[in-house]
Amino acid sequence: MKTVLLETKSITDWDSFHSEFARLMGFPDFYGHNMNAWIDCMSYLNDANAGMSKIILENGEALVINVADTEGFKKRLPEIFEALVECTAFVNQRYAEDNETSVVALAFQ
Repeated sequence: MKTVLLETKSITDWDSFHSEFARLMGFPDFYGHNMNAWIDCMSYLNDANAGMSKIILENGEALVINVADTEGFKKRLPEIFEALVECTAFVNQRYAEDNETSVVALAFQ
């Protein structure tokens, strides 16, 4: 299992959300800073050759994203919080459809 810490206090809008994830996950320079691009990058965590993230999961390995100050984040930016939850579920659905056992989990702190 791999873990990362998402510091939500630095997130104030969509731009800062995507900048924080690009930094945290090591997304490529061509990352589009939108949720479709986020889903694409997160969907290739188990493909070391894709170059979509510095974090690479082995088959069956999980990535746990520890979401700091979850309640504050949810209150300040409910739309972004909901998108994070929904898009994480979508990424996991993609893995399942590809018969992959890797998953991305959100841990709320």
